[in-house]
Amino acid sequence: MATNRIAAVLFDLGGTLVDMRDFPALEEMAHRSGLHVDADVLAHWSSEMRDENDRQGDSWSLEQYWRQVFEGAAGMPLPETQWKTLYAELAAHEFPAHLFSDVRICLDELKDQRLKLGVVTNHVSEVSAREVLGKAGVLGFFATVVASGTERVAKPDARIFQRGVERLEVQPAETLYVGDKPNTDVRAAERAGLHGLWLHRDGTGFGDDPPEITSLAEVPIWITQFEVSGRGFAPGGPEPMDDGLGGTPQRPSRRIS
Repeated sequence: MATNRIAAVLFDLGGTLVDMRDFPALEEMAHRSGLHVDADVLAHWSSEMRDENDRQGDSWSLEQYWRQVFEGAAGMPLPETQWKTLYAELAAHEFPAHLFSDVRICLDELKDQRLKLGVVTNHVSEVSAREVLGKAGVLGFFATVVASGTERVAKPDARIFQRGVERLEVQPAETLYVGDKPNTDVRAAERAGLHGLWLHRDGTGFGDDPPEITSLAEVPIWITQFEVSGRGFAPGGPEPMDDGLGGTPQRPSRRIS
């Protein structure tokens, strides 16, 4: 009989493990190029374009994405010369890599459970992704780092997930992928045969398609519930089996404001 075993967890990088946003710096760049937009408006359009790009299968290049953001914030197309000047500065900018506050507790618990851990990311290169993880202080948790720029294949293509699975020497059906984009990350991982969890920090955490969490601290709990019930936190699913300790693992309670 098949078991609901999770042997490995793969993570997205930016937006999932590290926060690489720097809208005040982008505002300053825009001003230097003669474009007067503020950080809050850029943050709004970045979120809007990120979601649109995800719906389109992460099909935009980095330059296309940022042009959409700045033109949306400005409310008009940008002249080519102005855009090239702005994008050159943006491309050279060293964005921060702040570790989200829920990362280390998640990784510590998964390590204690002896799970294999890795990263699969649409990033410029494996070397760069490792540098980001190293600066954030968590590189040592990961047995493999798979980056699209090095692999020449990017999410949502199933092959990049398969490479992560192969390098951890596990099967897709016993691997969980966690990312902050519902389509490019989670549904794409599921099409590759993995299980998927959508990290939606601004959501309610009760979405079922794809399965949604609001904190990485929920990942070990989701795994426990999946292994005893086969459904994780899925709404309307069967109740989890007893955990053998006189209780049933529960997801954290959440406050909805």
